[in-house]
Order: sequence, then structure tokens, then C-alpha cells
Amino acid sequence: MEENVQERIQTAANEVFEAMAPRVSAEDLSRIRRAFEFARAAHEGQKRMSGEPYIMHPIAVARIVAKELELDANPVIAAFLHDVVEDTDATIEDIRTQFGDDVAFLVDAVTKRKKEKYEYTKQVDNFRQIIESVHYDVRALLVKLSDRLHNMRTLDSMRPDKQMKIAGETDFFYAPLANRLGLYPLKSELENLSFRYRCPREFVELEQQLAQDRERTAKAVEEFSSEIRAILLEKGIEVRTETRYRKPYSIWRDMQEDGVNFSHVDFKHYIRVIYSLQGDQWSEKDMSLYIYSLLSSRFQEKPGSITNYIDHPKDNGYQGFHVTMLNRQGAWEQLHISSERMMRNARLGCVVERDEAWLERFKAVLQDMAEHLNPLDFMEGVNSSFYNEDIIAYTPNGRGVILPKGATALDFAYEIHTDIAERAKFARINGKLFPLKTELHRGDCVEIGVADDARPNPEWKSFVTTYKAKKHLANYLKHLGNSDVVRCPLCLPLPGDEVIGFRGADGVITIHSRHCTEAIKLASEKGDSIVNLNFKEEPDKVYPASIKITAVDRYHLLRDIIDCIVEQRHLSMSHLTTFTEDQIVTCEIGMFVHSADEFQQTISGISAIPGVDEVQDTTRQH
Repeated sequence: MEENVQERIQTAANEVFEAMAPRVSAEDLSRIRRAFEFARAAHEGQKRMSGEPYIMHPIAVARIVAKELELDANPVIAAFLHDVVEDTDATIEDIRTQFGDDVAFLVDAVTKRKKEKYEYTKQVDNFRQIIESVHYDVRALLVKLSDRLHNMRTLDSMRPDKQMKIAGETDFFYAPLANRLGLYPLKSELENLSFRYRCPREFVELEQQLAQDRERTAKAVEEFSSEIRAILLEKGIEVRTETRYRKPYSIWRDMQEDGVNFSHVDFKHYIRVIYSLQGDQWSEKDMSLYIYSLLSSRFQEKPGSITNYIDHPKDNGYQGFHVTMLNRQGAWEQLHISSERMMRNARLGCVVERDEAWLERFKAVLQDMAEHLNPLDFMEGVNSSFYNEDIIAYTPNGRGVILPKGATALDFAYEIHTDIAERAKFARINGKLFPLKTELHRGDCVEIGVADDARPNPEWKSFVTTYKAKKHLANYLKHLGNSDVVRCPLCLPLPGDEVIGFRGADGVITIHSRHCTEAIKLASEKGDSIVNLNFKEEPDKVYPASIKITAVDRYHLLRDIIDCIVEQRHLSMSHLTTFTEDQIVTCEIGMFVHSADEFQQTISGISAIPGVDEVQDTTRQH
């Protein structure tokens, strides 16, 4: 029995050696073998939760690094050794002595620090440690991602609570990083394994539905693919086609985003048309367009379905030419036309596309998050910045700006320049006027309108999505003062009102009008939390307010009301609605005011207009 176990261990290790032999020197191959033996001896007698020898885990991680990511010798050595410092008597200095500084750095980066007290939680502190190491070398993250992938592949041996913990952090932290590094297969597998263990019932249901859909469409897809190959071969172009079926998590995500059931999710598979360039006669773009032109002359093309990722790659480096065409059975098929090089890069991402400027931007964002965000915001920053698919929008002079899907015109403004965003007032999208909160789409041309008197306001926090926008907006609002003070959403006090404050458990002070029913309730229950303060007017800060006017209709009544608000008191209006019945006018108006006094003066001014019977403050509850 022991012989069989040792044979399995050696066979698994040999697979790593065989993968690395063609790519490394004899000296490095010898170092890789020594690393395996070092780890084997260090982990001797240890078992995984499944009962198998622990050394099978480092071997599996090394295999992912060697075969699936195709990294070089030192990351493979670090993969063999990644758990020895954490789980055995070996030290980083032992590794440094035997395998050098570079391997010691990589192992140290993925070794969890043992602390008596964690800054926030053990999980979050470990994540921050990984991110800090990426600032120096992204290979550390690749080794950690490989470790996480194998842990997810063997998660079925864990208790359900441990499965949920590991699956949750995988989906929220590791999958977004794999996505932004361009490691699409790794990202897809991580999020699907996470989905499988978080929501096993939904996962199985979607797997079954996808299997049925695959069986239903298989014949039509194969016929369409065969015809594509034949059409191109007539012109001397040899291609291979691959049908890629989407995974349950990808389908589930579309169902949630679009509010549809499985049957209404578009494109549950896509077809890759992959070519090899021969010589220098054609560029990849020229060949892709030529293939597209040949196919579009034989199949109906869906209008507006082209997406050119060749000229404008995704931020994770993905390239390809996408178009949708009608198959002979009357169903739309999504085609991805790509070269073999593009396909390899789509699989290996940053491992092969070593764009140093891009890597530096990626590392700088992570480092900035680790240094400046509190732990929970840090996790949220990683997730929101790196998980979403990209779109690309353009400035009027043609500069491309890459943003996550769901980004708004205000996110675009912050990406262009902080100064533009902080003076932003409106957006022109494809020549039309839109609010700053408008969601952008791929290919939009965006112009940001600015004004010297425009300022960021707290409402912007609800519709910015990018880490950069959230960070700069939070800093701006913080420096305005009273950043730890919020207004009661019921009474909505204005500067100059008689107010009282209550300090919450999080230290934030909520300001209430002294007439507010919630303030009265809190005073009777939590009197020790009362804070006396003055809510003062600030020249650049305005607050939304609204009124309801009842008046007898007459000529120029509405003009006189608007003149009182805009011309006499120089206030901005947010909305105006009127309704007239039997000469009685009801008018509702929203505006922005600096203080309670200014608001009251405006109400008094409107009340004095001939024909006005009553002006009610509809902003607040008392």
C-alpha cells in the first residue's frame, strides 16, 4: 500500500519535471527536483483533510504553475515550497540558503503571518500581505492563485462552513484579480467552483439546463462550424473552430443582472474561429477582417454586433474580433475571430503579455488600496475594480478610456482628471446632454461639461463605481469638514436650524432638528450619546429642499414664482411640476439652498406674490 502511495507521489512530481524540462536549463531542472525532495521531506507524515499525503497539494500547485500558467523555474520551486514555512519546522532562511533570495521572497509572500492580534481579521490581513508583495513582483500573486485553485478543486473534503468561507473569499477576492490579470480560464474555474460550494442547488440546476441546451444545439452548431471552415478553406485559409460553452456562474450572473430566467439569457455558447498567420503578408487585424468579410458575404450579420477588441483590447489584455451571424437554422451565433497568439494570450494573460506599463498601473492601484483604504473598503475596492467586464469610452479627441461595465459619466470624468471631475456639471454622450450619473456603454463618445462654481456633492457617492472615483470623492468630502456628520433622513435639518446631535456606535454624529420625533425618541433612550453642536452655513455647500404652492391661476404666475427663486435669490432648481384645476394651481418645486434662513426667505418671497394662497415646506418631516 505504501509503495502505491509513493509511486503516485513520484508520478505526479514527474509530470511537473517533464513539463519544465524543455523550458529550463539542466541546472534549474535540478533545483526544481531538489525543491520537491525538500518539500517531500518537510511534509513527511502530514495528511490533508481528504486523507491523502499532504505533499500531493504542493505538487498539484507546482503543476498548475508549470503547465497551466507556464511560468519559469523559480515560481515552480516556490510552489513546491509554498507551505513549508507555515506548516513545518523549515524557515525562510533555510529556503534562502538552499534556493536563493528570489525563491525565498516568493515563498515569504504567500506564507500567512502568524500574529497574536490581527489589525482587522486574519483573512483581511493575509489579503493585504499578498497585495503588498505584488507591489514588488506579480509572480507572488500567480503562485497564490495557483494555490487557491487547487484548494478549490479539492474543497469537497471540507466542512460546509469552511467551504462557504473559502468559496466566499475566492469569489470576492481571488477571482477578480485573476480576471484583471487576463487569466480567464483560471478566473472562470475559480468563480464556478465558488458558486458550486456557495449555492450547490442552483449550480446543479444550471448545469443540467446547460447540458440540455448543449444537446439541443449541438447539431446546428457543428453544421455551422463545418460550413465556416469550408468557406474559408475555399480561399486557402485553414482555421480551426472551437465551441465554448459558458459556465453556470456566467449564466447566473447574466440572469441576475438582466432579471431574466435561463431561457432568456442570450448566447449560452460562442464559436471561436482561430487562424495561424503564415509569413508577414497579413497583419492579425487584416486577417481577422478578411475572414469577417468572407463570412458576412455568406451569412446574415446582426446589425451593430461587431466589437473590435484587436485595436482596443480589454484592460486585461484580451484581443479578438467579435460578430454575431445567423446560422442555417435561424439562430444567432456569436463568433470570436482570433489568431493563435491571441488565444494563447487569452489563456495566459499577463504571463505572456508582459506590458510593463500595464503591470505597473495594476500594481500601483493595488498598493494604493492596501495603503489608504480601511480593511472592508479595501476588499470592496479589489472586487469592484477588477471583477467587472471592461468597456471603452472616448474623449472628443479620440482618447480611449477603459472603465468597468456599469461605470458612469462621472467615473469617466475622474479617470480623465480629478480637477475635471470636481468641476463637472453635465455630460454630453454621443452629442446629447445627460446627467453625470448616466451609465456609459462601449464606444460612447463623452464630453464632460465643467463650471467654476460646480462642486462634488455627497449624492455622487451613490453612483460612482470605480475605485479611483470613490477614493478621490471620499477625500474631497472628507476635507470639506463635518465628514463624520450626517443629517437625519427624516427631518433633514438645514444650517441655521435648531439642532441636536447623537453619536452612534461607529462614531458618526447624526444631526436632527430639535422637533424631530426620532430625536425625541433617542433622547429618551440614549441620552448619553447627545452631542451639542452648531450646524453652520458653508458658502459652497447646498442642500435639496422642496415646496408645494397653492395659488389662484393668473397670467405670468409661474414666471413670477421662478423669478423669485432664480433671479432674486440666485438658487438652482431641481424640478418643477404644475397642475391646474378650476383656476386653482398646485405647483411643486425642488431647489438647492444654503441655509434654513435662505429657504424661509424664499418661502416668504413666494408667499407675497399676488395670487399665492399657501406655500408649504415639503422637504422635511417633523
